[in-house]
Parts: sequence; C-alpha cells; structure tokens
Amino acid sequence: MKPLQALGVSPTAEAIYFALAEAGPSPVEALPTPREELGQALAELESLGLVTVVDGYASPLPPLSALEAYADRHTREALMARESAAVLARFWHDHQLSARYLEAVTTSEGTTAMQRRLLDRAEREVRALVLGPVGRPAETPRVAAGTLEALARGVTIRAVYGAEILRRPAALAALRTCVEAGEQARVFPDISIHMLIGDDREAVLIFGVGNPQARHAIVVQPSGLMTGLAGIFESFWRLAVPLAATVETNDLDAGPTTEGRRLLSYLSAGLTDESIARELGVSERTVARRIARLQEILGAQTRFQLGVQASRQGWI
Repeated sequence: MKPLQALGVSPTAEAIYFALAEAGPSPVEALPTPREELGQALAELESLGLVTVVDGYASPLPPLSALEAYADRHTREALMARESAAVLARFWHDHQLSARYLEAVTTSEGTTAMQRRLLDRAEREVRALVLGPVGRPAETPRVAAGTLEALARGVTIRAVYGAEILRRPAALAALRTCVEAGEQARVFPDISIHMLIGDDREAVLIFGVGNPQARHAIVVQPSGLMTGLAGIFESFWRLAVPLAATVETNDLDAGPTTEGRRLLSYLSAGLTDESIARELGVSERTVARRIARLQEILGAQTRFQLGVQASRQGWI
C-alpha cells in the first residue's frame, strides 16, 4: 500500500516524507527531488501537517496526530456535504418535481453523468434494459463508461438488450466485450425502455426528446416506483434468452433454410428426433446438429426457448 498516495498525495511528496522520516531533518536542497517538483511536494506535506520547513531545513512530523486531524476534517466535510445535499434536494424537488423520489436531468451530458454515477456507485448488482445502440447516429456504439470498471470490482451486471443490437456489428462487438468481462446478457425482441437499476439504491430511465442528438433522464430513488421497475426488469429477464457468443450478425437477417423451417415445424409439432430424421431423410445426429445450430443463432439454451424465439422471428 502507498499510504499517502491513497490520500491524494503525489508520489514525489510521499517519497520525500519517507526519506525525511528515515534520515531526520535535512537541507531542502539536499532532498533527492527535481527542483521543479520540490516546492509543490513540500507544500503538500506541510498542508497535511507532516513536514515543517524552517531556515532551509525540512523536518518530518509524527504522522498519527496529523492524519487523524486530516480524517476529522474530512469527516466534518462529508457531514456538511450530506446536509447540503438534503437541503438542495428539498429545494430542487420544491421547484422541479412534486414527487420527492424523482429527479429530472434535462441535458445529454447530465444524463451520461447520471449513468456513469450509478455504475461507479454500484457495489453488488446493476440490472439494465437496453433498447439497443442509444448513442448519436453518427457515433460508433461503444461500451458505456463505467461498465468494465464495475465488472472488474466484482459487480454483477445483468442486462437485457433489444434484438436490434444483433443487427449492428459495432454494437454487437461492444456487447461481446462486456460479456467477455463477465456481464450476463440476454436478448428480447422488443425493449421499449432504457433503464438501469443500481443496488436497489437508484434507477436511471433514459429517453430521447425528439431530437436525435439529445437524451434526458429521470433518476428514481427507493420507492414503490423503483420496486415496480425492478419487477419489470425481472419479467423481461425471465422471457429473454442468453446471447450466443458465436452468433453471426447476418444469421438473423438471412433466416432459416427451407429444411430449417421444416425442422422447426416438426419440432413445434412435438416430433422426436428419430421421427424428424426419418421425415428429412437424414441421421438423428444430423438432426441434433442442425437443432444446435438454430439454438446458437437464436440464442436459445433449450428447445422450448428455440420454439419461442423462432416464433418471435417469424420463422414458423
């Protein structure tokens, strides 16, 4: 651990403090630090009460009392920040919204910041419904800022994406990056809301406002509304199918072959693999292989899910 750097102290200042603590008071000019960095580094240490500089000599001070004072100061600042947040929130709600569990964000930049804040604050789980690529039309879809960092911290991310994402190679590539990092992703044909829920602590609803360049958001605090949104997510999660890691972006557009349609119709009619093989004039192994390929294309883990997805795509 680098104890002073953890508090925001520069590496140079930390190195000077350790050198002084080991050697004792030393001439400032004798410190093994580039002259252009020396003044700023000593100022950092003096502001923390870790060093005094008198008559060209820098002397170290005991760290315990100095850093306890630092901790007390920041504790007071944190309490003041919470009190200020409560006062400002009351003012905001009195002048912006009647519901105290809602906050409106009316700029694209603010909307992006709210999404990033939710991901950065997440400790356990983030649940998301994603319409598909929601960036500006001219932008290349990319992983939302904060997503990979949250996954790296061990946060579980479950996301249901609209099927449109499978038809845009750049968007699908971004999604695969998330899946490879540990995201649990599923696909549902029709997602009508873009939403993130973080730790049941807050939700962010993101929507367009007529202008393709603009996005606004509603931030929802713990409430009956948030409970309802969580229920909506879980309903989609149960109905959606896992994203197949190897599906090609043009497979859905191409649709099934004539034999594939016959195979799906036989499956929907409840025929066994043996009966299907006899009808198609192939081996049971070939039937199983073709079924597995259809499951891969449609992201279905079971034959039941295969039937549901094939029906949604209009293949049967």
